[in-house]
Order: sequence, then structure tokens, then C-alpha cells
Amino acid sequence: MRVLWFSNTAASGGEYLKIPGVGGGWLSSLDKALRDKVELHVAFYHPKPSGDFVHQGVHYYPIYDRHWRWVFLRAKLFRHFTDDEDLPKYLRLVEMIKPDVIHIHGTENPFGNIIDHTKIPVVVSMQGIINVHYHKFLSGIGQMGLRTKVLKFGSIADVPFYESFKGRQKLFRKMSNRERLIMSRCKFVIGRTDWDRRVSRILAPGSVYFRSEEMLRDSFYEDRWAPQEHHALVLHTTNGNSPYKGFETICQSLTLLNNLGYNVQWRVAGVRKDDLIVKVARKLLGKQYPSKGLVLLGPLTEEPLVQKMLEADIYVMPSHIENSPNNLCEAMMLGMPCIATCAGGTPSLLKDGEDGILVQDGDPWALAGAVLELKNDRGKAAKFGETARRKAVSRHNRKKIVEQQLKVYMQIQRSH
Repeated sequence: MRVLWFSNTAASGGEYLKIPGVGGGWLSSLDKALRDKVELHVAFYHPKPSGDFVHQGVHYYPIYDRHWRWVFLRAKLFRHFTDDEDLPKYLRLVEMIKPDVIHIHGTENPFGNIIDHTKIPVVVSMQGIINVHYHKFLSGIGQMGLRTKVLKFGSIADVPFYESFKGRQKLFRKMSNRERLIMSRCKFVIGRTDWDRRVSRILAPGSVYFRSEEMLRDSFYEDRWAPQEHHALVLHTTNGNSPYKGFETICQSLTLLNNLGYNVQWRVAGVRKDDLIVKVARKLLGKQYPSKGLVLLGPLTEEPLVQKMLEADIYVMPSHIENSPNNLCEAMMLGMPCIATCAGGTPSLLKDGEDGILVQDGDPWALAGAVLELKNDRGKAAKFGETARRKAVSRHNRKKIVEQQLKVYMQIQRSH
């Protein structure tokens, strides 16, 4: 079977192109697992001219526009989307490759515009869902009576408009309109949580829904968390520079714990001290911003990230909206005691009281209380971690995921 992916990342092609960064690891793992099962072709956007290439048996097609700087600038400055300009490039690839199935990963990019222009069956994987993320964009810090200040903070923080939360929110609005149009045309959808299944019934009511889990990065299969003795209680969160990721809840929860006299070190990977979300939180939270214990690790590659997680006592996922967050799945795979917000698809990953604790998003009191619950009952924490690992090992079993993916492709091919 010949399969063409349209992807937001280069997957394993990033190794060949020597692309720096930490994103797309799970897609690279899936790429490696499928390459011996199907004839795999991967198309993706790349900001530099690069010809098509083959790497470890997979065919890669970087999509480049020699005017990409102007297109990028125009999109950033004027929010001008050029969805149809690249459609001929997609169609030329389809005509050249002649795939049996086209698989579009995510709904963020305009790849889905191809649906009405080919007779080859197209399936779309739901990752983050832009419409709901747009709806929840300012949940948390923007809902604290500070919405206007948060949106205007770009000028205060001396960042370009398109990097401000107001600029990014406008971008999300444009992307959500495009997503609704693309999803309304979808005949086949792949998801993995009750949340994305339910949302797909609204955005793509005429589609067939398939379930297929995500593969994790290699190191998370190989390592195992074990309890350690620390002078301080060490918490770990892998987060991002977005207002809906719950950074303000981390700050408020840590301040509550500090005020009670607990010695806590809360490490946050993926966030730098000069990121906009940190500047916003520091300015708008005032005394609720923690005076001690907050450690911003910045972006980490796979191995250093795993090491930092193994050093921690508890993993915390504080987001206001997620589908199936890889960071939580990775923590569960390591066997860490986990606390997560009941947001989006997380209840499909972690069951409250069975393999971790779920709390309401945006509630720093309940989150701080859950931290103390696991701190004061190490036996419960260890049991949660063991149960979480067993669930994750089954959910992210490589062989099972490959079988799921191949079954989806074959069913789509037969039903078309």
C-alpha cells in the first residue's frame, strides 16, 4: 500500500535535514514503525529550498516557496492566508505519487483543502482542535478580570503584534474558520479520545471516526521512574508559551504551597524566563507570582527532558485545553505519579483515583491540595504511578498502534 502523509513536521526526515528542535518526535516514531509496512511518502513545509529525498526507505517532499519570506511576513503582519496558492503543489505530489490513501496530520495547516480536488480517499488526524483552542484561548489568566490587559500586553512587553496574545488570538480565529471548512468536507477522521470523537461529530458530522493511539518517543519506552529522596518536593511540568497552557495556575499553586511553608521546587520545561507568558504572569499576578521555587528549564531535547522528569516526585499537567497531551502520556509511560486538569481529552488518558488525580482546570487550590495529597501519601503516589505505567504501556504499544493504523488505511481503501 502506498500512503502519502501531509505533515506539520518533517517526521524522521528532520534527521536528514538536520532540523534542530524538539517537536514532532511522536510522528517520527510512527514514521519509523510504518516504513517497513507501507510505501510511505511524507510532504511537509520547509523554509529552505531542498529537493525531494529518500531517508531510510521513506520518501520526503519539502514544500518550499521562493517567496516564502514575503508570504510568511504577510501572514504575520496582515493575517492574510494563502490557502489556495499551494494547492497546485499538493496536487502535483498526488499525481506523481499516486497514493492509495492520503493521511493529513492535524488541522492547523491548509493541507485539507485537497479533499475536494482528488478522488483518492483522505483521512484527517485530529490533534489539537483549533476551534476549541480558540474558544479557550484566554481561559485562566485572561479570565481573571484581566482579559483586556492580557490582549494588549504586546506593546507593554515590547514584542511584535503578531507575537502578542492578541495577534495570536486573531491568527487562531482565522485558522478556526479554515478548520471548520476543511472538517465539514472530511469523510474519514482519526482520533484517540472521547473528547475529539464528540467534537468530530459536530465539525465533521458526515465522517467515519476511527480510533488510533499515538506512538511516543523512544526514550519514554526505555526509562522507568522510581521514588527518590529530596530535600525539597520536586514537581515537573512540560508546558508552552501560550495562555491556555495553565502557567498562571502553576504560579498560583506554588505560591499557595510556599505560603503554607512547604519547600517546593516546581520545574517547568518548555518555558523560558523571557517568554511572553512569564512576563504577563509576573506583571498581572503581582503577589500571587511565586517568590521562590519556580525553575524555568526552557526547551529540552528528548534525553535531558527524560532525565529531569525522572528526578521529580510528581508530574503536573495544568492546561485549560488539551486533546491527548503527549507530555502527560510520556509521564505516565515513565510511571510517574501524575496530576492533570480535567480538560479536553485528558479523562480518556487518566482516570481520577485509579492512576492519578484529575482536578478542575484553573483551580490552583485544588491543584495545590492534590500535590499535598500525593506528598503525604507516598504509597498512593507510587501505586498511581505503577497503574499509570501499565495503562500507558498498553495504550502506546508500538505493535498495536501499527496494526491500528494499517487497519484504518485498509478500511478506508476498501470503503472508498
